[in-house]
Amino acid sequence: MKRMPAEWEKQRAVLLSFPHERSDWSDDLSSALSVFVRIAQAIAYKEPVYIVCDNKESISSLFCSTTNMTFIELPTNDTWTRDYGIISIEEDSVTKFLDFTFDGWGGKFDAHLDNEVNKALQKKGYFGTTPFETIDLVLEGGSLESDGLGTILTTSECLCNPNRNGGLSKSEVEAKLTEHLGATRFLWLDHGYLAGDDTDSHIDTLARFVNPETIAYVKCNDKNDEHYEALALMEAQLREFRTIDNEPYKLVALPMTAAIFDQDGKRLPATYANFLITNYALLYPTYNDPMDKVAGEVFKTLFPELEIIPINCLRLIEQGGSLHCSTMQIAV
Repeated sequence: MKRMPAEWEKQRAVLLSFPHERSDWSDDLSSALSVFVRIAQAIAYKEPVYIVCDNKESISSLFCSTTNMTFIELPTNDTWTRDYGIISIEEDSVTKFLDFTFDGWGGKFDAHLDNEVNKALQKKGYFGTTPFETIDLVLEGGSLESDGLGTILTTSECLCNPNRNGGLSKSEVEAKLTEHLGATRFLWLDHGYLAGDDTDSHIDTLARFVNPETIAYVKCNDKNDEHYEALALMEAQLREFRTIDNEPYKLVALPMTAAIFDQDGKRLPATYANFLITNYALLYPTYNDPMDKVAGEVFKTLFPELEIIPINCLRLIEQGGSLHCSTMQIAV
């Protein structure tokens, strides 16, 4: 039997990849690094962190303590490990790591170095004796949500996009995810997007499993906002979904920030759905917006057993991603 564990299941570590002078963060590297340092520190308080970087000595010097941190020198294009990091599955009660192809979200950006990171980590021994398989299929971790029970929540805009795998049909995608992830149920969102998002509507920017019966999702209440109609249609579709017990999901709305723009007037993809669940904490992105506190209260209700840690991610959305996009959990 094969399955993709849910994010809230036990993790051995979280993978991060730090920005460097040859990445898109070079215009203000120090401010970008400060966000990644904060994320790493919040995780490493009680859980191991693997930090891919260009210089172990310089990056480790940014921390007061490096307990639970492993620094690994590897060349990278960028920092979005959610989309090129290994995907953990469980097969016959044994963890296995899958290395899918990462093509820079449909060829939008150069990703040839990022696409080699998993193989390099495996070759260097950081995955130990865990079975490892490279699969000839374009697939990004941010495009998948698993309830740990065989259900995959995803978006048709991403997985059926012609820029991934030539444009597979839903049935063809389902066959691939059944084969490689052991998926048995599929919940397809056909609506919803965020302005400024380069991922073609990754699910982790829009709607997330909190547990097998609960989905947290982005809700827009401003009828004048460009997202209002698409997100209302997404909400309606979420209401039609059923759990494995054929019950409606408990839906929990996450607020939207006021529109945030870069210096060129481009709207940035701020979303509270881009949170990370670790063994002991829930890390969520903030954006210097009044809704930061509202989102925090929602997360306290959803995850009463976890420490709730806000991370200012304004710098991250300048490059199109946020907190969850910057991390990838590794199963035990």
